[in-house]
Amino acid sequence: MLSVLKKPEARLAGAKRVFVGMSGGVDSSVAAYLLRQDGFDVVGVHLRCWNRNGCNVADAEDARRVAEKLDIPFYVFDLEEEYKSRVVDYMVKDYARGLTPNPDVMCNREIKFGLFLKKAIVMGADYIATGHYVKLKQTGSNLSLYEAKDKNKDQSYFLWTLTQNELKYCLFPIGDYLKPDVRELAKKAELPTANKKDSQGLCFVGKVTLKEFLGEHLRPKTGLIIGTDGVVLGEHSGIHLYTVGQRHGIGFAGGKPYYVSEKNASSNTIVLAEGGDNPALYKKEAELISVNWIAPGKVPLPTSVLA
Repeated sequence: MLSVLKKPEARLAGAKRVFVGMSGGVDSSVAAYLLRQDGFDVVGVHLRCWNRNGCNVADAEDARRVAEKLDIPFYVFDLEEEYKSRVVDYMVKDYARGLTPNPDVMCNREIKFGLFLKKAIVMGADYIATGHYVKLKQTGSNLSLYEAKDKNKDQSYFLWTLTQNELKYCLFPIGDYLKPDVRELAKKAELPTANKKDSQGLCFVGKVTLKEFLGEHLRPKTGLIIGTDGVVLGEHSGIHLYTVGQRHGIGFAGGKPYYVSEKNASSNTIVLAEGGDNPALYKKEAELISVNWIAPGKVPLPTSVLA
């Protein structure tokens, strides 16, 4: 029998029912398989979050086929309206402010470990599980997130907003596996998703580029592109199209490569630094916002730390 946890935790004692978020991909399919093998009462759930160009319909069907293969109950939770307001609209608003948001982080906080978790508990789940590449370890009564065994697939960063309140209900079965091993497990178990390609980019964007998607939701607002010396180099068609550190696709060429070193939403300007060794691209300090301490207790803010 395959063991989900190298060292079984006390918090699992007596717990049997696990709702698994099944995206229709191989990772969550194997997560459900491993839990089934370990004797858990597994319930498969597909979260219908967005259906641009029919991508969600195909994924839901793949998840259903896996659930059928594993002989487990299967549900579809319709969260499309909530996903639109809490994830998509949030992303668009942040881009409009000149920021570069991470919708995956917001989706995890608001949808997967927010609405899905709450609904699963109401329906009798002891835990929820996902196909994230991350490890969860317990020390005493405290839970900590760790990098996955597969460093190339590690997704611990995307779960940084979670707290003890959510983590105590979570299981991450594939955190101790490498991606090739996950594929091999899926093939041996003859899961329908064994050879399915990993999803790339943002599903809700569909077949268009992110630039085109944002163009549908944001009005283009031209502004100046300037160098670090203040000299005007050109014009841009919207600061939402650029991110700090970007090199390709900035619409300006010179002798040395140019990088976006700064975005100023108030003046609607983009600052470019010439050369990868330009001091403007390097900082000794960084201001952090929306800090979340996963460990119990609170750190008085504001504070300064050395990294």
